[in-house]
Amino acid sequence: MKFNWPAEMTKPLLLSLGLHAAIVLVLISGLHLPSSFEQPATVQIDLTEPATPSEIVQAVTVDQAAVDRQIQAIQQQQRDKEAAEARRVAELERRAEAARKQREAEQKKQRELAAQQERERQQLDKQRADAAAKQAAAEKAAAAAEAKRKREEEAARKAEQARKQQEAEAKRLAAEQQQRELEARQKAERERQLQQQLAEEARQRDRARAQQVQGEVAKYSALIRQTIQRSWNIDESMRGKECELEIKVASSGFVISVDSGRGDAVVCQSARAAVLKVGTLPVSPDPEVFKQMSTIKIKMAPYQN
Repeated sequence: MKFNWPAEMTKPLLLSLGLHAAIVLVLISGLHLPSSFEQPATVQIDLTEPATPSEIVQAVTVDQAAVDRQIQAIQQQQRDKEAAEARRVAELERRAEAARKQREAEQKKQRELAAQQERERQQLDKQRADAAAKQAAAEKAAAAAEAKRKREEEAARKAEQARKQQEAEAKRLAAEQQQRELEARQKAERERQLQQQLAEEARQRDRARAQQVQGEVAKYSALIRQTIQRSWNIDESMRGKECELEIKVASSGFVISVDSGRGDAVVCQSARAAVLKVGTLPVSPDPEVFKQMSTIKIKMAPYQN
């Protein structure tokens, strides 16, 4: 049997159903983040076919309770969603704050790292500059040391060359001195030998001259004796007696003086008288012979040949 729904109830029922459907749609459309929460339960209302009055009454009763439950569920879900959203926002804010703090910490760390790197770069630059300065100073010192070494080597070379030159000059001078000394010794030896030879020749001449002079002295001594004897008066009483007279004569032979004699007085007196009687005695024209005979010591013996 077909249920005839009163006409006066059709319009309110449809309005009620439309209102509930609109509420459901509004609640459902308010969920802007459905992926983070559970999907809400939905009520499917099929209005394609007209319902019978009994079905409509039953549906109204059932749907009102379901709608209330759905509304409560949706409200609870909304509250949960809002709480979850609040928690999500708080978490996002917390994460954002943490991220901000982390960014600030990272930025601070980056700044500190950059400052540290800048300090390290400056320190490295300073170390490089110091190393370059030290290297330049070391190179300068090495160059100065090398220049000093070369100067010292050059000075040593020149000193060695000067020393060798001095040694060579000293050797040359020593050789020349030795040569001069040798030549001087040789010359002195030649002169000594010459002087010796001359002295020997002089001695030989002197000996020859002395022999000649002595011969002349002996000769004239004999002549003087003979001259005196020719003028001497002797007798037998004078035999074996003698007298030594000292007679001084001039270069002409003139008798300057006659001493009294040494020996027998009679012989001395007689012999002195004979000298004075002669007056002039024979003398050598040779001055050296005369020098030795200017004062004559002569022994007179009357009977002695």
